[in-house]
Amino acid sequence: MKGKNIVEEVRKFVEEESKKPTAHYGYEPYPNHLVPMRDYAVQLAKRLGADAEIVELATWLHDIGSIMNGREDHHIIGAKITEKKLKELGYPQDRIEKVRHCILSHRASQKIKPETVEAQIISDADAISNFDNIPGIFMAAFIYENQSQQEAKASVRQKLERKWERLVLKESRDLIKPRYEAIKLLLK
Repeated sequence: MKGKNIVEEVRKFVEEESKKPTAHYGYEPYPNHLVPMRDYAVQLAKRLGADAEIVELATWLHDIGSIMNGREDHHIIGAKITEKKLKELGYPQDRIEKVRHCILSHRASQKIKPETVEAQIISDADAISNFDNIPGIFMAAFIYENQSQQEAKASVRQKLERKWERLVLKESRDLIKPRYEAIKLLLK
């Protein structure tokens, strides 16, 4: 299975997993993180001449480990889930490896270097999508981290500064710079 069919099958799989009561962060990451990330990743893939199918598959699957098992080691768990799912769908092994590399290298905190333009796009699009989800970042600070307003303001600003600093591609910075500047101004 190749092309839009496999991308759509994978998208449906991730959305269904996100809707399950066992989804670790509920359904909200699907519309508030994955969908905007997909839009940024597709834009960057077009601008950079990257393999759009690899980019889309990796976008939908990059956090599947987190959705199904929680945040710890979600890049490793997600790569295993990805391989299993794509094999079930009859996807070629050489292309599965490209998607797996994108997933394994998307977490800047893990220091796994994105070796391909597709992996760089996934890493950057993951960071960029945070700039569309300010309420979600504040929600995490208040609810999951039990922070005060001042603590949350500082931690959200620091998180977004780290996301900005981690961007590898000039095209990513160009795409998000107006939002980054506005956020710096609002959260100073």
